[in-house]
Amino acid sequence: EAYRYLLKSGAILPEMEKTLAGIDKRDLEDFARRGQRLRELIYQVPLPQDLAEEITRAYGALCRPYGENTDVAVRSSATAEDLPTASFAGQQETYLNIRGTAQLLDACRRCFASLFTDRAISYRIDHGFDHFRVALSIGVMKMIRSDMASSGVMFTLDTETGFRDVVLISGAYGLGENVVQGAVNPDDFYVFKPTLRTGHRPVIRKKLGEKSIKMIYGSGSSKVLTRNVEVPEAERRLFCLSDDEILELARYALAIEEHYSQRAGHDQPMDMEWAKDGITGEL
Repeated sequence: EAYRYLLKSGAILPEMEKTLAGIDKRDLEDFARRGQRLRELIYQVPLPQDLAEEITRAYGALCRPYGENTDVAVRSSATAEDLPTASFAGQQETYLNIRGTAQLLDACRRCFASLFTDRAISYRIDHGFDHFRVALSIGVMKMIRSDMASSGVMFTLDTETGFRDVVLISGAYGLGENVVQGAVNPDDFYVFKPTLRTGHRPVIRKKLGEKSIKMIYGSGSSKVLTRNVEVPEAERRLFCLSDDEILELARYALAIEEHYSQRAGHDQPMDMEWAKDGITGEL
């Protein structure tokens, strides 16, 4: 609802509707121009004062356990993500290593504007979705220092075959954005669920990925908040997780799947993101 609130408070909805009227994907230049104009319209609107104050208060509360200007991830979440017949996941922006209230409020405005990336507009046209019925909210989360360790995704089934008796874990060094976006070839680990439940250590397959790059924090006073660097050859030849860590993640996956299956009243395969903190060593 925060996104719709922004449109109404900025009184930009009529011009956005006018900009979208008659948009044609076949005219790439005009399509890109209109998309840019839509994003500019949203980004130029200041956040409503009460919304900005609420975000500021919440960020202050988040900072108290960690220190002033703590690092956070600012993540978009659209209402139509992961539908049975269409997936909007990954079409909106995420901003990492955001520090301080000013950066946070700016990142929120950029997230709202990203609902009208060219890719998102095109996807909604193809699937017949109303551009103004897909709302967007923002999650602000404390960063996990996986830039100093590893991160990735995991599934409670084999994503290629649908086989339900394994947990599939994919991971690489650094922040998880490269794995999620498919920018790096990760390590893959398979854990057999039936014998994991009986207390055994059934890591049945490990596949070494190239892991050629990793995303880390920007350095010093640079305005670049994150950057990709090459992974040394010796580290590429190592797995990004130990067997103990693989099994710990697989147990988490089982617990999450069982919880949501009970809530749904039927088996509910799950996909998750995970990260290892390079400071504490915790998953």
